Amino acid sequence: MYYVYSLKCKDGYYIGCTNNLEDRFTRHSNGQINATKDRLPVTLEFYIAFKNEHQAFNFEKYLKTGSGRAFTNRHFIDKH
Repeated sequence: MYYVYSLKCKDGYYIGCTNNLEDRFTRHSNGQINATKDRLPVTLEFYIAFKNEHQAFNFEKYLKTGSGRAFTNRHFIDKH
């Protein structure tokens, strides 16, 4: 499986894609990922599993667009 995931960071959100969610989250949490090492702590907000790698990476790319961020805010981010 391939996972598109969102992390809540101290300064916002991070969207990523991986085929090993547990390992990737551990590496984010331990400061081993350049994109989030200065944004700790991180918490996993959500993930979506795909059977197809191409679909997963396309969805990750979409979530990083303006309409994708609006979709994420509308459907996945708790505003309370």
